[in-house]
Amino acid sequence: MRERFVGRIAGVGSTSGIRVVVGRWDSSPWGAFADVMLEDPTGHRVLLAPSDRVRDFVAATYAFDEHVIEPVSVTDTADGWQVSTPSLSLRLVTGGRTPLGALLGLVPKRVATAPAWCGAIDPIARVVMRGVRTRGTAGNDRREWYGATSVVAVDAIAGTWRGAGLGTLAPVDPPCRFGFSSTPTRPSVTSVVTTIERLA
Repeated sequence: MRERFVGRIAGVGSTSGIRVVVGRWDSSPWGAFADVMLEDPTGHRVLLAPSDRVRDFVAATYAFDEHVIEPVSVTDTADGWQVSTPSLSLRLVTGGRTPLGALLGLVPKRVATAPAWCGAIDPIARVVMRGVRTRGTAGNDRREWYGATSVVAVDAIAGTWRGAGLGTLAPVDPPCRFGFSSTPTRPSVTSVVTTIERLA
């Protein structure tokens, strides 16, 4: 059984040491939603999910030390995104397409999002982008493929986590440890189709 999630993933680091991954899903088995994965400098991993259903699915696929059910809102601004939850306020200023994004734009979307293609380019992704994988085995007997179609840069961030300032933009380094793959080290927003296959 395969399920597809179509949307965008933002991955950013901060000078506070907190790394944040925001999933903004326009299409999924349950409709549109957003969720947040966050890792602090101590390695503590937190999932912010808008519902029990999202929490249960994401937590069965990725690894966290803490799960929080709370509203997660992602809205467009004049220059990027505003991510808002009771715990997190994060403003992203986005820029232009990265060189990688330009290369991805040369691949037909139908090809770029196919699991076979994701599997074929995984060895290249591992070498070119530290911590990034395009296929792998997720939790609970699940396989996963990331089919990226575009990447734009994140140029700046501002915000707070549980009342403390995040600081300014920094690389996503060390890589996040939620699953088999991290986001690129360079802060960015990736347009992606994620395919998850349940093996059992």
